[in-house]
Amino acid sequence: MIEADIYKALGDPIRLEIIKRLTRGSPYTITELSDNLGISRQGARKQIQVLVSSNLVQLKPQGRETQVILDTATLQIARKFIAKLESQWELRLHALKRLTEDKTQN
Repeated sequence: MIEADIYKALGDPIRLEIIKRLTRGSPYTITELSDNLGISRQGARKQIQVLVSSNLVQLKPQGRETQVILDTATLQIARKFIAKLESQWELRLHALKRLTEDKTQN
């Protein structure tokens, strides 16, 4: 299940911070992303590789650096999954509300 891979990748605070940074718009280099993460550049590279494996980001060589680019299509899959769950819960809550209102009226 692709959603499980996405949420597993997003479940780590460092990887989630990387995604947050990438949502600001422009691509970042691995060096830029590793700044202020509290881990080494090599540690950041390992975390980014997990994001690559789950298709959340893509790597693009740019001279001596590598740019990290957010894959918004994969984030859209995650968003749709959450929206579907939310819709199901809304239907259940609405049905429960109707049931309790019917019982109080009888």
